[in-house]
Amino acid sequence: MKWLAAYIMRGRLEAMLLASTLAMLSLILAPLSVFSSGAVALVTLRKGAYEGLIILVCSSLAAGILATLIQVSYQFILIYVLFLWLPIWLIAIVLREGRHISLAVEIAVLIGVVGVVAYYLFNTDPALMWAQVMPKMVPANAPVEDIKRTIAFIAPYMTGIAAAGAVFSMLLGLFLGRWWQSLLYNPGGFRQEFLSLKTEPRLAIISLAIISIAMLSSGAVSQIAWNTAIIMFVLYTFIGIAVLHTVFSGMKIAQYAVAMFYITMFLIPYSLFPVALVGFSDTWLNIRKRKLN
Repeated sequence: MKWLAAYIMRGRLEAMLLASTLAMLSLILAPLSVFSSGAVALVTLRKGAYEGLIILVCSSLAAGILATLIQVSYQFILIYVLFLWLPIWLIAIVLREGRHISLAVEIAVLIGVVGVVAYYLFNTDPALMWAQVMPKMVPANAPVEDIKRTIAFIAPYMTGIAAAGAVFSMLLGLFLGRWWQSLLYNPGGFRQEFLSLKTEPRLAIISLAIISIAMLSSGAVSQIAWNTAIIMFVLYTFIGIAVLHTVFSGMKIAQYAVAMFYITMFLIPYSLFPVALVGFSDTWLNIRKRKLN
């Protein structure tokens, strides 16, 4: 990975080529989008907002040319720029100037929340829209009745799920860029920074208030609250990962415990729920400090 980071930092052309090429390849292999956005984050973190903006704009133009050559809709590039590169450029600036990764993560979550609220202002019934779109994503041989029930259940929350996915990808790109930066200029710096990730109690109180509104209200207000809560889930998942990584790394079998922790999350997505609960609980319990003591 270090060689890739070094290649990005060689110059504007290298960073632009890598970001735009990986953006197009992510059509085939979606995780490559994280590496693409990580390139934008790395340049911004190391060289500043202006240089990061140049890479963002030039990469967008290059990706647009590539999209035209392979006959990919321009809408793909537009979505890529507006929902991935531009937000990650903004939060990379926050991290570079503020030097607090927690603040950058909170800003990323705030962007997701604003996106959900704005979408509800733009579309009065997002659930209906998702109910019409989701059947097109389902295999033709899937059981019709089961699919209808699943879609009817998930549709009201799909706006939040989509926004949470965007925030998750955004943060992964930011963390990758920060890790690359630490590999090149500050070995071990990202590990220490990430493992100290936490938020203020007031944010946890706001999260509880959002869930309460979701449960006690109805209609659009309830949907907006639930969709917002889904985005908050991403925040506390990352905090939970930082907490549990710290706890497991303090064990005698740390080498195996940490590895199994990440493998479990990858193979069993439902394990993210208790991880997020740990992250939320750490707001008051300060689990890492108790463990270190």
